[in-house]
Formats: sequence, C-alpha cells, structure tokens
Amino acid sequence: MAVARRRAAVGLGLAGGACLLLGVCLLLAGPAIVKEQVVKNVRIDPSSISFGMWKDIPVPFYLSVHLFEVLNPTEVLDGAKPILRQRGPYVYREFRYKTNITFHDNDTVSYLEYRKLFFRPDLSNGTEDEYIVMPNILMLGASVMMENLPNFVKLLLSGALAGLKQEAFMNRTVGDILWGYDDPLLDTINMIVPGLIPFKGKFGMFVGFNNSNTGLFTVYTGMKNISRVHMVDSWNGLKKVNYWRSTGCNMINGTAGEMWPPFMSPTSLEFYSPDACRSMTLVYEQSGEFKGVPTYRFVAPKTLFANGTDYPPNEGFCPCRQSGIQNVSTCRLNAPMFISHPHFYNADPSLVNAVEGLNPSKEHHALFLDVHPMTGIPMNCSIKLQLNQYLKQVSGIIQTGKITPVVLPLLWFAESGNIEGSVLNQFYTNLVLIPSILDYLQYIFLGLSVPLIISAAVLTMMSQEKCSLFWSSNKKNSDSKKANQASSARKLPPVKVLREARL
Repeated sequence: MAVARRRAAVGLGLAGGACLLLGVCLLLAGPAIVKEQVVKNVRIDPSSISFGMWKDIPVPFYLSVHLFEVLNPTEVLDGAKPILRQRGPYVYREFRYKTNITFHDNDTVSYLEYRKLFFRPDLSNGTEDEYIVMPNILMLGASVMMENLPNFVKLLLSGALAGLKQEAFMNRTVGDILWGYDDPLLDTINMIVPGLIPFKGKFGMFVGFNNSNTGLFTVYTGMKNISRVHMVDSWNGLKKVNYWRSTGCNMINGTAGEMWPPFMSPTSLEFYSPDACRSMTLVYEQSGEFKGVPTYRFVAPKTLFANGTDYPPNEGFCPCRQSGIQNVSTCRLNAPMFISHPHFYNADPSLVNAVEGLNPSKEHHALFLDVHPMTGIPMNCSIKLQLNQYLKQVSGIIQTGKITPVVLPLLWFAESGNIEGSVLNQFYTNLVLIPSILDYLQYIFLGLSVPLIISAAVLTMMSQEKCSLFWSSNKKNSDSKKANQASSARKLPPVKVLREARL
C-alpha cells in the first residue's frame, strides 16, 4: 500500500511540475508569440495575412448620399429663411483597389488607390432620375467669387446669365447633380474671367470621384519598424500641403485612413484625408466589441471643425466663420465651400437656426471608427461629412436677388463598411481566438499544477507516516519479546538450574 502511494505521489508530482513549467513558459513566452504573429501579419508584406486585405479591400463599403431640397426657392430670393427637406439616401456600392504598388529601399511603398461606385436602387430611397430643387451651385459660387471685381464685369456676367436663362435655383435629377451635366455657363465664365474656374466638361458635386484615385500615397511598410506601419511618408510627393496658413495645419499626419500601427493605446488616431485637404485627429471614446472582436471606438472631437477663436490651433484653417464648419475654398478653386458634420452636428447653433429642416443628432450624424487595438485594423466605420455653400446677394448680379447671407447645406454623405464573412472568420481565428486560447491555457496549466503538487505532497507525507508507524510497531514487538524471554529465565527454580548444569 505504501509503495502504491509513493508511486502515485511521484506521478502527481511530475504532472504538477509539468503543468507548472508549461504555465510559466506560456506566461513568459505567450505574449511574445502573439506579438510576433501580429507583427508578421499586419505589416505591408506580400506574405502577411493582411496584405490581400490592404491591396484589394474585401470589406463591402457603401457610399450613402443625402441631398437637401430647397422647398421655398422664390422666398429665399426675397430674403426668407431656406426651408430644407432631406432626400435619399442614394446608396452606392464602393469598390477600392490599389495599383502601381512599388516597394522602396527606405521601408516604404507607393501606390494609387482607385474607387468604383455602382448605384444600388435596392438599398436606396429614391432613384437617380428623381428631380430635386437645389441652388445653382456653379452660378451662385461664381457670383460670390466675383463679388470684389469691378461692377462692369459683374454686369457683364449678369447679362450672360440672363442670356443663358440661368437662375439662382435649378431643378435637376439626382444623377446630374452628383455625376455632372453639361453647362454652357462654364465656358461663359472662363471667357469673362479667364481661369476663374479652371476646368472644362461636365459640372457635378462628385465629378471625378468615380473611377478615380486619391493621389499617390507613400507609406511605411513596417518591415523595419512596426510602429511606423501604414504611416504616410508623402502624398503626391509632398511632406506637407500648402492649402492653409500655418505649418501645423499643412502637416500630413497619421495614416491614409485604412489601417493603423498595432498595439494601439486608448488615446487618439490620425489620418490624412485628400477629400478634406487636411489631416484629421479622432479621439478615443470607449471600448467595445464588434462580433466578438474587442475594439476601441474613436470619434471626432468638438474641436475638429472649431474656428480659430474657440480653438487657436485651427487658426491656420481660417478665414473662419462660426465653429462647426471649415472653409475649404483654398483647396476647392476658391469656391465658397465649407465642410461640417451632417446637419451641423456639434456646430454653432446659429448655423442650424439659419435654415429650417435640420435635426442634428449623435446617433445619425456623428462619425466613428471601431478599431481592433492589437492589430490597428478597423472592424466597423462610418465617416460622415456635409458639403455646404455660402450664399448671399451680390450687387451687380441681379440673379442673386436679395438672398440673406447663409451657409446652406447641399448634401451629406457617409462612407461605411465593416468586416464580415470569411474575412472576419479568418481574422477572428488567427488574431483573436488563438491568442485567447494561449492566454487561457497558461492559467489552466498554472491552476492545475497547484492541486497536483499539493496532492503529491500529501501522499508523500502519508506514505512516510505509515512507514514510521510500521517501524515503531515492529521495534516495540521485538523489545517486548526480549523482555518476556528474560522474565522467563528469571522465573526458573534454582535446583532445576543446577540439575541441568550437572547434566
């Protein structure tokens, strides 16, 4: 019995020691193994898991566009407050892919990213053939741009506008407004003021957006320094742009907005947006999960479009108006255009009150990015921006009537997408499930080692105690036997002893 216990104690001790050793090894080496796998698979390298995702984005992106219809155009010309009605959304499936991928010796790679858009009537609330009354963007924009020119030039333009039957508001289809229409006004304006609007052909809000690239990006691959992966080295060969009035505002910071370096902290992230002509900083809001994958949510701070008075670092983006809108005229051919959050969310209330029909809310109009912090890969995102035009009466151009100065919303759009399907499954298995299993195993092994080692120790002690008792019992019996023999010898009669001696 004691031998069996000793054998059991040895077996349990060996098992406990093995569990302890494995647990300690996983505790020490597990994080390093996970980190190595993350680094290997998120850098821009043809052998990495994320390279195919980076090259030809498999995530289904959708562009949803909402247009603002002006319900009282005649009254607006007489100075009334514009009454707006939101139309749409008009939804487009967006495909993104990279070409001209060129790796360089300084740990960077250059590429052009193209986007193709296809209308999805099944997801839309309306068709591209619907008519909508909106400001005559080209005419009213040119009028403001010519405001400080001599009166005879403005009268000349006004006469040309009358001859072309141009009015302050137009009734056109959604397709025309977004993707362009032939407008003889373009040639007329460039004839009167050469170079004022230096492009030809169709005019539309998204002309040049479809089947086009976002410029030549050069970003770091992370092969030499993983903390720099996806960070922009240059855009169109530039280290900074020259649209704005300060060095800080002209800086090209962060990534191209698709992925970020791994092992993120819950602070902020940056990206350069060619559409907004600037770098943007989003701030951490909260931790969460997307379909089982842990995420950090980043949102736009209230200071993103604040004016220079409310937020001095934005002074370089001025001339400014109220907080909540950014003047982008310097990167939009000097046209009086502004960007903001949809419905002037987080903007000065005077902007919302200047028109009727806006209902800003965080739920519907705030942008966000849900990023997996370990890899820097976005799981779910929705980037939302609104385009606005500054309208006013311009003396000498009678078509502008008595329009009260107003920043009028034209449209807002959301580019949204999330990882799903096989891509999500592969991502979850390799970068979430396996690291989690390794993490749990170390604690399981450590937890098992404790009862195994304790059991081995108890059995060893019990075995030793049994042996001690057996030895003590045997010794006691032996001593008792010797004592009995001595006692018997002492009890023999003396005569008998002598008789036996004689014999």
